[in-house]
Amino acid sequence: ARAFGLKGQQKIALKAMLKDLAEEGIIRKRGKRFTKSGTLPSVTVYDIVTRDRNGGLLARPVQWDEASAGKAPTVEVKTDNKGKGPTPGIGDRVLARLVRQQDKGSPQIRVMKLLDKGRDSVLGVFRKYGKPENGFAGRIEPVDRKQDELIVREDAVGEAQDGDLVEVAPAPAGRLGLKQARVEQVIGNLNSEKAISLIALHAHNIPTRFPDDVIAESEAAGKADMKSREDWRDLPLITIDPADAKDHDDAICAFPDEDTKNPGGIVVTVAIADVSWYVRPGSNLDREALLRGNSVYFPDRVVPMLPERISNDLCSLKEGVDRPALAVRMIFNQTGRKLGHSFHRIMMRSHVRLAYTEAQAAIDGESAPRAEPWLDRVLRPLWTGYRVLKAGRDQRQPLELDMPERKILLNEDGSVDRVTIPPRLDAHKLVEEFMIQANVAAAETLEKKRQSLVYRVHDAPSLAKLESLREFLKSMSIPLARAGQLRPHHFNGILGQVAGGDSEELVNSVVLRSQSQAAYDPVNIGHFGLNLAKYAHFTSPIRRYADLIVHRALVGALGLGAGAMSREEEAQLDVIAEQISQAERRAMLAERETKDRLIASHLASKIGAEFGGRINGVTRAGLFITLNETGADGFIPISLLGDDYYIYDESTHSVVGERSALMFQMGDRVDVRLVEAAPMAGALRFEMISEGRETSGLPRSKRSRPGSPSGRPRRSKRGNKFGNTGARSGRGRK
Repeated sequence: ARAFGLKGQQKIALKAMLKDLAEEGIIRKRGKRFTKSGTLPSVTVYDIVTRDRNGGLLARPVQWDEASAGKAPTVEVKTDNKGKGPTPGIGDRVLARLVRQQDKGSPQIRVMKLLDKGRDSVLGVFRKYGKPENGFAGRIEPVDRKQDELIVREDAVGEAQDGDLVEVAPAPAGRLGLKQARVEQVIGNLNSEKAISLIALHAHNIPTRFPDDVIAESEAAGKADMKSREDWRDLPLITIDPADAKDHDDAICAFPDEDTKNPGGIVVTVAIADVSWYVRPGSNLDREALLRGNSVYFPDRVVPMLPERISNDLCSLKEGVDRPALAVRMIFNQTGRKLGHSFHRIMMRSHVRLAYTEAQAAIDGESAPRAEPWLDRVLRPLWTGYRVLKAGRDQRQPLELDMPERKILLNEDGSVDRVTIPPRLDAHKLVEEFMIQANVAAAETLEKKRQSLVYRVHDAPSLAKLESLREFLKSMSIPLARAGQLRPHHFNGILGQVAGGDSEELVNSVVLRSQSQAAYDPVNIGHFGLNLAKYAHFTSPIRRYADLIVHRALVGALGLGAGAMSREEEAQLDVIAEQISQAERRAMLAERETKDRLIASHLASKIGAEFGGRINGVTRAGLFITLNETGADGFIPISLLGDDYYIYDESTHSVVGERSALMFQMGDRVDVRLVEAAPMAGALRFEMISEGRETSGLPRSKRSRPGSPSGRPRRSKRGNKFGNTGARSGRGRK
């Protein structure tokens, strides 16, 4: 609009034209930017695939929409003649910047960072032969299904016993027979949870040991001084965390505003551990933290982003101990509207460490010996502050998808004891809302100072997902607003219509799946889910590198002393944002896979047992079931549902029997029987006990003969032992 001098109604017409072009696939929208469809983004991830005739490297983008843009382009890799940049090879995955577009000759990229180096070691289970065969003692059953099986000579077994999870190094072998390996390390027995969590760590290449130079640097760190700091040690800041938390990086307090011009107002203070003081740009600690991107949490262990000396000591806001922090003081009126805020670099002292349950019990008038002395002075003002902030949240109307989160509790031997759903307390919501407001204040301050930063962004749902959701809701006579007008409150209205009804869980699941994935980006597109225009992660620098970046940006922009963002770091924010977004997705996948393996191992001894569950996914291949008690995911092949042809209806997320007209739909509660468990894969297979729901059947236009694209798979295509016909993974809903 600026380029063509368009205003008023002309801008509206331009927006309509751009929308039409995007829907036709001529252009693509990414955030607030438009690009020509089929063009490469300025920065993205590539795989180095081959060389050209002159020996130059060629690469292809990892993410490419072939359906709309055709075959992924092959691009030249421009090397650094000075030898300063990373040196990639065939098979490497790299983050690269586009230096020459397609319309100016062959596309060309410059490598910015190597992302995925090949591993020499392989993780697997040692299966010992009954007796040695031709000098071989056993074989290695790989954890990764893409890895070949290996055999181990008698002199290469080491201390491995049958059934041990081991790390092996491929060994030279002859031209014939299986590849050989040598056992490098015995990790543990498969019955040990430690072994199960290490499978995910190895599979996703998550570092578990800190290099010696990183440990040395952390051990050499000393206590922060008072230079450039305000003394806030008398302010009654407290920490409220899970009972089993080992590090504490945020403290809070709230008091009524004494300004007579703000009756009923509140002053909220959030103090966050000053990690930027200890982890400086370009240091060994910094490079390792960026490599990890974030801490990774498993039921029995935490793989931290920073060494224990930093995360559990110098930067942990321990009770009664002086600690450096960055604090934000925020003033709200009685309706929850923020009137102003300011950031400070301080020395603080946590006056008490409370668990969520302790703080909540004290507020509810229940016994809480540690919390009761702080009830009138600190806790009640905090809850008053929460009511004020909640009023503002209710006006803002963020997306209200409060999905239950299950927690796995282990026995002393590492096996699963039980799976629980911790109650969602007001104490949780209080801390969450305080942190959200602190994050907003950080983004607003840095934007006002024109300081580059990494935002936490969440795009609106894509047109394709919205059309799928609209078609589904139409089957339930629930309207959905047009894409350009959709805001979170529209989704909340839909959820409110079905609240308490039989379709509540179904609609919640479908709405959740329609949402985009949050990420980090130096370009701000806002946060759709929270309904916020400016948002940046500031409150967890111990466990997230994104927050450390924001701390450094604040220190530099506000002139708060040492530890500011360097110019080199600022120039690489797009690279950093991409890397930490990938690290976050990697951690989430590793955590989920470990939980799947743990629960599959727990249920392996219960073959034949019956469970209550819910249909959590429907495909042409079959039904994905989530068990009520454990949250475990499993699969029922459609060919084993019953003596009927089941027809898949994508719009209603259901399958319907062609003759019986019995329906199984996502969200339905069902009873199933466990028939097979594979702990190594985290896979469960069930058979259906419940009868389907009676329905009028599918319209004739949606019917199709078995084996056709819209019908069920032919019975001859039984897939693998978990009924997977290739449409979905046998691990459940992944």
